[in-house]
Amino acid sequence: MKKYLLFLSVLLLSVGCLQAQTSIKIGYVDSQVILTQWSEAIKAQGDLDAITNKWSAQLDSMTKAYQQAADDYQKQVNNMPEDKKLSAQQKLVQMEQDIIDFRKDKFAQGSGEIYKKNDEIFAPIKSKIYDAIGKVAKEEGMNFIFDKSGDIILLYADSAFDVTYKVLDKLKRGS
Repeated sequence: MKKYLLFLSVLLLSVGCLQAQTSIKIGYVDSQVILTQWSEAIKAQGDLDAITNKWSAQLDSMTKAYQQAADDYQKQVNNMPEDKKLSAQQKLVQMEQDIIDFRKDKFAQGSGEIYKKNDEIFAPIKSKIYDAIGKVAKEEGMNFIFDKSGDIILLYADSAFDVTYKVLDKLKRGS
């Protein structure tokens, strides 16, 4: 009796797996292709780059001003009275701290303003991409679509299931 139940359970499990295999349709996209070829994503990246370049230029300017002040201090330190030396040193320390604070505020990993701007700028882009992926998945009768360039790694991908260009086309047509 136990052998019969075991056989029956294995048979039912096998039939279930076979049915699951034949009814699941999987697709994938390469989000890097979409982000580098869709005009709205390209514009968003350009906007983010412009902000980054502006802040980098400000940081460069602050660094040059600090270096100039430090050079001036080194040239004049021997001829300065003690109170002026102390004042100049405090000014240099404050300039250095301002540079550190600016760099941290704007570019700190995960918490800097650039990451907040990235989320703000790309939120509508991501939403449109997800909507287009959902539409293509329904039109193609797909159950799953993976992002080939993201954290999920595909060990094998049949190019017949690549819907990247269909999603890109859907985005470009705006439907």
